[in-house]
Amino acid sequence: MNDTTTLDTKAKKPRTWLRMTVMLLVVGLLGGGLVFFQTFKAGILKQVTAQIRSSVPTVATAPASLQDWQPRLTAVGTARAVNGADMSADINGTVEQINFESGQTVKAGTVLLRLRHNDDEAKLAQLQASAALAEVTLQRDLRQLAAKGVAQSVVDTDTANLKVANAQVAAQQALMAQKTVRAPFDGRLGTRLVDLGQYLPAGTAIVSLQQLDPMLVDFNLPQQALGQIATGQKVEVTADAWPSRVFAGTVTAINSKVDAASRMLQVRATVPNPDGALLPGMYLNVAAASGPAEPRVTVPLAAVAFNPYGALVYVVQPDGKTVRQQFVTTGAQRGDQVAILKGVAATDVIVTAGQMKLHNGSAIKIDNSLQPSNDPAPQPADK
Repeated sequence: MNDTTTLDTKAKKPRTWLRMTVMLLVVGLLGGGLVFFQTFKAGILKQVTAQIRSSVPTVATAPASLQDWQPRLTAVGTARAVNGADMSADINGTVEQINFESGQTVKAGTVLLRLRHNDDEAKLAQLQASAALAEVTLQRDLRQLAAKGVAQSVVDTDTANLKVANAQVAAQQALMAQKTVRAPFDGRLGTRLVDLGQYLPAGTAIVSLQQLDPMLVDFNLPQQALGQIATGQKVEVTADAWPSRVFAGTVTAINSKVDAASRMLQVRATVPNPDGALLPGMYLNVAAASGPAEPRVTVPLAAVAFNPYGALVYVVQPDGKTVRQQFVTTGAQRGDQVAILKGVAATDVIVTAGQMKLHNGSAIKIDNSLQPSNDPAPQPADK
């Protein structure tokens, strides 16, 4: 019994040793492979980093310039017709006649719509007959009064009856006139909102009438601008609908109070609009010149990088081969230009394209074959 156990134990020992050896070999191979992979990866990263560091970025440059800069107050405005109304009838009635087309231009007094008169004309004839009878009666009694044939009180009564009859005729005529809708001013009609035979309650909109020339533009400025704006001041108005046009206007009114909630001042300008390009309710951009022009250092807007720490530009060093990172204080923008209030001199050369590759002290290669726009009043091109 003991001999058999001893033989089994001796047979198991070589097997255990063999398993341990295989496991150690596998672990060693895995470890060696991992070390080789990490070494290979580090070598590749080192090569890529060296290539990146060895490449010199190509940038475009341009000198900063000193220009006369006209300070402006800018705001968002809304177009408003100098006269505008939604036409409607004053009384109930059925549409009997429509005398206009949608989009038509009409003159003041043009009949736009008539409601059915029904028996109004008969009532008017009856009242006119009563007024005529009252007139005859009064004239007869006046002759009788001259002949001492009637008392003065009879003539007084006849006079009052005539006045009542004439007033009733005038009231009926006014009622009939309310069934005719006329244009109160010259303007352009909108789309027709009613049809023949339709019953209209009083006040139902029939069509919109807008006088488009001139056009009023209402906009708001902060209360700090009160000393920089005055009636008669020139303004320039632009609209997204007409990107290539600038509409010139004049400030015609300034509100007599500042809004207590927003601390904004309402201003109104008048803009000539002979071709009706501007329509009431349009969103407009308004710019008003404020004060005399001042010299300002200007650079292309594309040259300024804006980040949470501030605005910065890259200034080319005197050697022309490296750049210096410079934080700047920017002012107003004008087209593709921006005014620099602090940080750049008019003699500095700055990087206008390729800044994303740079850092403070970067070496550069200059290629000015392509430059960003530097137009103070760019005009969009139709394509």
